[in-house]
Amino acid sequence: MPLVLVPILGPEPVVPIIAISGTLTNMSRALAFHAAIDWRRVVIVVIAATPTSILGAFAYTLLSGAGAMLLIGSMLVAVVVLRRLIGHRSLRCSDRGLAVGAFFWGLVVGGTAGAGVIIISLLMAAGLTGASVIATDAALSIAIGLARLAVFGLAGALTMKVIGVAVLIGAVTFPGAFLARLILKRLPLHVHTAMLEAVVVIGGMVMIAGAVGKMG
Repeated sequence: MPLVLVPILGPEPVVPIIAISGTLTNMSRALAFHAAIDWRRVVIVVIAATPTSILGAFAYTLLSGAGAMLLIGSMLVAVVVLRRLIGHRSLRCSDRGLAVGAFFWGLVVGGTAGAGVIIISLLMAAGLTGASVIATDAALSIAIGLARLAVFGLAGALTMKVIGVAVLIGAVTFPGAFLARLILKRLPLHVHTAMLEAVVVIGGMVMIAGAVGKMG
């Protein structure tokens, strides 16, 4: 979504828009998979990550357009690299490790887009699998998303335009999921993954170059 939204709306409203649309999406996911939610892990992550997510969201509101673009672009590239690194390791962590990881994840997710791979990896390392990962991630992301939205609201970043675009994205992406399912049935997983990673890395590098150009 950042690759689409930044050229249209500029970098500043991107994270607030994704925070709103992501919260709406996670509400539907949490309802659909409510029976699989691990509430103990939800509480651990929310307690550990909420303070730092508030700090991260506040820091984002202080960024200039070039600064926001540089942060989003860097995060997009880092997410692909991180996913590759995590994919080659079998990580395991206790509840204490989950709390520590969530503390630092909160700082990242508060002011960036695309940090979901971190918390999903932490939940899997804590022993969650399948639907439990999806459900627990959705439930805790609602709480973190509301905390971020409170900060963006107090900072004046939640304009009617931002809210309108976010709600529109939430509505449009629902049928898009079914279209994606049809495409994935005909496309090998490794090809699909490589295409997505290429788009994200190229887009992130373009944003970084644009931000450096504005700063220069």
